[in-house]
Parts: sequence; C-alpha cells; structure tokens
Amino acid sequence: MDFVSVAVKNTLILWDIDGTILHSGGAGVRALRASLQAVFGISEPIADIDYAGRTDPWIVRQILRRFGLPESQPNIDRFLEGYLSVLPAHMEAAGARVLPGVKALLDAASAHPEVVQGLLTGNIQRGARTKLEFHGLWHHFPFGAFADDSESRNELGPHALRRARGHSGVEFDMARVWVVGDTPHDIACSRVIGARALAVATGGSTASELSAHRPDAVLESLDDGAAFWRIIRG
Repeated sequence: MDFVSVAVKNTLILWDIDGTILHSGGAGVRALRASLQAVFGISEPIADIDYAGRTDPWIVRQILRRFGLPESQPNIDRFLEGYLSVLPAHMEAAGARVLPGVKALLDAASAHPEVVQGLLTGNIQRGARTKLEFHGLWHHFPFGAFADDSESRNELGPHALRRARGHSGVEFDMARVWVVGDTPHDIACSRVIGARALAVATGGSTASELSAHRPDAVLESLDDGAAFWRIIRG
C-alpha cells in the first residue's frame, strides 16, 4: 500500500509474534521437548499444555510441575537454555513461515517516520530474536517487552510503553496504541495499559472466539493491507 496516503500521527503498534507474525510449524514445542529430554532426561509428551498467548517461563513452569520437578529459577534457566540451543534447527526442520501480508505491513510501518512499532510477546528476548532473525524480520523492532520482564503476560505492556517512549521520545495517546495479536491473552494485556486491540484469527482462535473478548477490531488475516491500515488509522 502507498503509505503516503495513510494519515497516522504518532501511532504505536505492538506486535505479538507466534500466530500473528509467523507460524513456526511446531518448532517451539519440539524444541521444548528436546530440552526436557536433554536437560532432565524426560521424553514424555507435552503437547497438551496450553501454550497459546503464554510466556516462555510460564510454559516451562507448567512442564516442570507436570513431571514433579522443582520449579526453581535454576531449573527454569537450564530448561530455557536448552530450548534456545536447539530452536534454530527445529525451525529449519519445521518449515517455519511468515504469515501472509505481514512482511509488507512491517516494511510499510518501518518506512514511515510517524509510526513506531515494537514487540509485546511471551517469548524471552533471545527466543524472539531467534525466530525473527530466522525470517529476516528482527530489524523492524528496535524495542519490545518480553517474558524476561515478567512471567505474567498482563505485566508486559507497561514495559513496552516505557521502552517505546524512550526510543521515540513520544508520549503516546493511548487511543493511538495498538496491540496486534492472535489470542485472548493479547486482548487482555492491551486492556491493562488502556491500549486498543486488533485481534487476528491466524493462530489457534477463530474470529468468532476472539470477538467474544471484545477487541476493538478483528481480522481473519493480515493479508489485506488496506483493511489493516484503515483500522490502525481509526
């Protein structure tokens, strides 16, 4: 889309990653399982844990609890180090992909000086970087809030806002702050900071299921750039 025609002023877009920007083809779960086996010698299935919209430390804590392992910080750290060490190989094997339309949206937003974009993700920062660098997208995000900041998804928004202000020097009008994500957890964390929520049905939730959580807007996907920017510019 020709961004010159999009009249947005001091707009902040905070992006979720998994299910919104990209699909990893199950690479994340496989990497977690590989770490569980390598670090703790356990090869049991973990696919039925509720991963969507959760933070990495929260997920690891549930796995440790399931197998009766101490939920200590050293165990969480060891688990995540093992996960990070094998994640790139699993992404390659799984055929991880950027979702339709997303790259064009990120390129357009990055090119416009009046739009600021960052991350608001349940990934730890090194995991987020691994996933986005795999697709050549990390450079679009000069700041973000990550699971390193808090295990609770709803506590990440204030970190994202603080870093957005520090990066841009702008005190954003919250009516111009958008959280873009694919789960009810993304909608909930937008409400904590008084931001607007754009829900996209590209993850595990349908548009109808997302609508039940009353986001400001819902899209089936992000492959219609014109529809996306109509929503963002309000």
